[in-house]
Amino acid sequence: MHPYFPGCTLVTKARSFDVAARAAAAALGAPLDELPKWNCCGATFPLATDNLLNLVGPTRILARAGQQGDHVVTLCAACYNVLKRTDQFLAAEPEKRERINAFSEEPYTGGVRVLHLLEVLRDEVGFAALTQKVQHPLTGQRLAPYYGCLLLRPGPSQASPASSSMGLDDAENPTILENLLAALGADVVDYSHKTECCGSYLVVSEPMVARDLSYAIIEAAQRRKATALVTSCPLCQFNLESRQAEMAREHPAFQPLPVVYFTELLAQAVL
Repeated sequence: MHPYFPGCTLVTKARSFDVAARAAAAALGAPLDELPKWNCCGATFPLATDNLLNLVGPTRILARAGQQGDHVVTLCAACYNVLKRTDQFLAAEPEKRERINAFSEEPYTGGVRVLHLLEVLRDEVGFAALTQKVQHPLTGQRLAPYYGCLLLRPGPSQASPASSSMGLDDAENPTILENLLAALGADVVDYSHKTECCGSYLVVSEPMVARDLSYAIIEAAQRRKATALVTSCPLCQFNLESRQAEMAREHPAFQPLPVVYFTELLAQAVL
């Protein structure tokens, strides 16, 4: 049983992401146990950490996860990024951690590993074992994995190789989604834009910029004859799918491309 933090979007706009994950994880012997009384993680890790109030939310989540065990599993790329970077920051700044603990009255002393469900599938279930549990292979589906930014970045730096690394996979040449989709029986499409930004929150302030960035990703996948894009980020899914009508008006030859969560494909294959 894995302590599980769904986050806000997965209980509202991205319910299919959550529902499919719970069902598939249970079928694979790695059930997800939702944390009690969880709160929003904040959605973005603050670039300025002098205002410690911005870190109270994710610290509380880590503290509550620590009451359940030594790790917490999440699905949303943004939640994963915020929680993992918060834990790294608190480990490197014990004095600031104590100040946050004094305010939140839910002490967090560290030691909670922040895991993405992809890591559970790779490291606990194992992709080879997962293949043996596939009941409905994704045969004939040409799937293009899309990582975006937050699953992989920030990557390691010379100045701070540990505290600045997400550690899920190689930030420049990831393979974890490819290996999952191959284990499910799909044909995996390699293309140039799998780690490019979709525009993220620019969709609010500069929607045309986000549209054009998303179009470039879709067009790159379609050049390789992908039948769908696969993601782990609700915001990426929104940016890539919701503006396709506008993309078609801007580019007459454009053809729509489904954008799905990896958990939906996982559930389709194993249930």
